[in-house]
Amino acid sequence: MFAEHTPTLSNFMPTITWTIEQNWVKPVEGSKTDVVVTSTYRCKASETVGTGDSAKTYIATVDGACSFAPPTENFTPYDQLTQDQVLGWCYANGVDQAAIEANVSLQIENQINPPIIAPPLPWLPPVEIVPQVEPPLVNAETPVAAVDEQPVVSDAPTA
Repeated sequence: MFAEHTPTLSNFMPTITWTIEQNWVKPVEGSKTDVVVTSTYRCKASETVGTGDSAKTYIATVDGACSFAPPTENFTPYDQLTQDQVLGWCYANGVDQAAIEANVSLQIENQINPPIIAPPLPWLPPVEIVPQVEPPLVNAETPVAAVDEQPVVSDAPTA
């Protein structure tokens, strides 16, 4: 039986970061200017397994967009917005933070412990990887020129 995968991690806790990648604004909305109507976001999870030279980092992302109704009150000028504020609007307008974080965590878990694998076919011999050897640039048996020979230089016109 072929079973060469990492055991399940008991303390699996990826680092999760949310970022706003882009804001789309209406230049004028009533008496307000630069009103955010859509934001694109990214949820990124990362987990490093192992240490030193054997360490491997796994990364998973979910990207999305969220649109907003024009503000009726509590308007914040565009140049005073914070990323946390815009992310809060996304969460309040249908972006399911917990579900997306569970999704990227599962993506990483599946990278570390694949639920489905493709082992080699048992009726075929294993593939042997043979390193490719580069041929020498100069053939040692027929040198290009002897050390004491001078190159022939001619000013004669060629035919």
